[in-house]
Amino acid sequence: MATEEFSPSNERDALGGFLDKQRAGLLRKTEGVSDADALLTPTVSSLSLMGLLKHSALWERRWFQVIVAGRVLPGEWPETAEEGRFDEDFRVDERDTVKHWTAYFEEQAAISREIAAGLPLDTPCAYPDLSDRNLRWVLHHMIEETARHAGHADIIRETIDGRTGIY
Repeated sequence: MATEEFSPSNERDALGGFLDKQRAGLLRKTEGVSDADALLTPTVSSLSLMGLLKHSALWERRWFQVIVAGRVLPGEWPETAEEGRFDEDFRVDERDTVKHWTAYFEEQAAISREIAAGLPLDTPCAYPDLSDRNLRWVLHHMIEETARHAGHADIIRETIDGRTGIY
């Protein structure tokens, strides 16, 4: 995942650069963490590093491939969505690994970059329920959500082993 500084010379580069910076921050929070530690929920919330990584990977895929690009992913969201059951995306167990979810997140982010690069920022979302929003809105939303989850991960990581700082 690209972590070098970016030049916000235009809106597209700025949005993509800020999103990549947040993606990299989230991934850094799981570096060097064992699978067992990544499953820990050391705060009063039920969040774990592994759960945050899984949730972020799944929604990276959903926002860009399904909502923006209109792809149908049989057997996946929204086909399998139960109303109000988005907490399932955070559920992990001993079968989950940091290596798997990191690779999956990076793969989905790469696909997201390709989709975003090929569309004007004003392109409406293809998913009918969100057709009043566009790629620009999705990029802003993903910056916000990825930063939020990187912040959650920062607190969890500090609680596990004292490591602080997202960058």
